[in-house]
Amino acid sequence: MTTPRLITIANQKGGVGKTTSAVNLAAALADSGHKVLVVDLDPQGNASTAVGAAHNSSTDSSYEVLLGDCRADQAMQKCPDVDNLYCIPATIDLAGAEIEMVSLVRREFRLYDALHKGFLDEHEFDYVFIDCPPSLGLLTINAMTCAEEVIIPIQCEYYALEGVGQLLGNISMIREHLNEDLHISGVLLTMFDARTKLAEQVADEVRDQFGAVVLGNVIPRSIRVSEAPGYGKTVVDYDPSSTGARAYVAAARELDERGDYRPHPTTGAIGVSPEIFAELEEG
Repeated sequence: MTTPRLITIANQKGGVGKTTSAVNLAAALADSGHKVLVVDLDPQGNASTAVGAAHNSSTDSSYEVLLGDCRADQAMQKCPDVDNLYCIPATIDLAGAEIEMVSLVRREFRLYDALHKGFLDEHEFDYVFIDCPPSLGLLTINAMTCAEEVIIPIQCEYYALEGVGQLLGNISMIREHLNEDLHISGVLLTMFDARTKLAEQVADEVRDQFGAVVLGNVIPRSIRVSEAPGYGKTVVDYDPSSTGARAYVAAARELDERGDYRPHPTTGAIGVSPEIFAELEEG
């Protein structure tokens, strides 16, 4: 029986390439023969759009799954252009889910219960990627109680580490109270512009802070990456020869080959030393 790697892609800061990274890593791994599921927990539904999944208001989606109105396999769709890639889409209804979930039993574990009680065993995925909204609310908490791994995309621009300390603090709290297996297994550098000194400086700073947990492959700025969702495709499928597609394929291969990266005991599950963690929290 296949034991899938469950990976949450999280960063409460918007515009860092979170959804783009989730769908393109998923597509690249699916193209290499792995069976992959994308769970879209962002009410904007951008991950659903990128993999060609229907997500109008009448579609069974992650909203119905979280509220218990349908099973995960009822909401799951096979992606039309990529073999081995599946999606549980998000609809705009998800925008009100956090309020509706407040009074529900096991509100922090709704996604866990929907996926772990038979669904994952039945479908034998190799990877499950959960795309979160750009916030640290109940939807993101559900993603982090469901998964064991967190990948943090960080853009190579000004204020790259802004808010990261808050995210690390939330991961620590979730580990302490809800999911002791949660840990950061990767930091992915995105929007890298090799023409600027700033990008290299930011990349060096992130590597200094997070060490070996940072993936060696970086994702460059690419017009093709921005264009692809408009065609309902990932860049890996839209233009496989583009620099963005090749970068995501390389990052996915690295993620697969190195396996679940467990941070060194001195840095803990959040991947940084206590001293650096304090600096990041201070901003």
